[in-house]
Amino acid sequence: MRNAERYPFVSSDTALGEASFRPYLPFALVHQQVSIISSALLDTGASVNVLPYSIGVELGYEWDRQTTALSLTGNLAQYEARVVLAQAVVGQFEAVQLVFAWTQATNVPLILGQVNFFMEFDVCFYRSQLEFAVSPKPAASE
Repeated sequence: MRNAERYPFVSSDTALGEASFRPYLPFALVHQQVSIISSALLDTGASVNVLPYSIGVELGYEWDRQTTALSLTGNLAQYEARVVLAQAVVGQFEAVQLVFAWTQATNVPLILGQVNFFMEFDVCFYRSQLEFAVSPKPAASE
């Protein structure tokens, strides 16, 4: 993988030992003039990127101004969600625009899923080494 940056898996519960390690990616989210540093769970099984309600508010989104609704499935099916766009800066890579399902759920992590994080970045998981590597998708001319 070219131009890849490596990150460690992060333990979510020390009582579980090695089984608790998850691929959380640190990155910056930018909306208008607001920038926050956060980390998100890389979830290859998630159809969409998910933005928890509190982080959306921190970025300056107003729920009633977001007019494009969408339905989530699974554990989040009971919560309303709205479509929002934000710039994401991962490591030293150029910013990319990500689409998020901004949910009213408060007990959900920031999730990076197929649409559209995994459409913008290649990720290689080295689970036995408790690491993963991320690189931006190749330019069209490569």
